[in-house]
Amino acid sequence: MKKQNRKSDGIVYSTNPNYVFEDEENAITTLPPEQQQLKIWLEKGGRGGKVASVIKGFIGSDKDLKELAAKLKNKLGTGGSAKENEIIIQGDHRDKILEMLTSFSYKAKKAGG
Repeated sequence: MKKQNRKSDGIVYSTNPNYVFEDEENAITTLPPEQQQLKIWLEKGGRGGKVASVIKGFIGSDKDLKELAAKLKNKLGTGGSAKENEIIIQGDHRDKILEMLTSFSYKAKKAGG
């Protein structure tokens, strides 16, 4: 018989009558754009010589991170990814990204060389 893929949250049973289950995904709250301190880096290493604009410092849920990445990629017309509180955009688009993030009310600045 084949094993079914199940998402295990680690809780099997609780004898505490006042126990309230808190979903870990909902526990992560996203800071408002005005409180975010984003830095835009230009990175080349590990990408086969291609450059990428990397936005670091996002504090929030993966869902909100991916939504912001989708907005940026759509407006820039380029590819990229969002994971581990970083957004990676293919190519050197730091100036355009900075303009877009400030128009979305994020505090952002260029970083690195």
